[in-house]
Amino acid sequence: MSLTGGIVLYSVLWFLVLFVLLPIGQKSQADVGQVTPGTPAGAPHEPRLKKKLIWATLIAALIWGVIAYVIIGGIITRADLEAWTR
Repeated sequence: MSLTGGIVLYSVLWFLVLFVLLPIGQKSQADVGQVTPGTPAGAPHEPRLKKKLIWATLIAALIWGVIAYVIIGGIITRADLEAWTR
């Protein structure tokens, strides 16, 4: 895996994990009963983005480490993947 490939893989994993984490534990303004004027009632009450960004970074790093180990260690090679297409 090249440096660019590693960065791209981590970026994709980070955004994927972030989008999975965003709705977890979310309460809308309507659920709490404090709708801010000018916002929809379904908007999040307290998004806690800093905490979710940190968790996304840690989880993506863990997943990236496992995938990088599989790729760099040669556990799964391109030849293995090409055998599945035949």
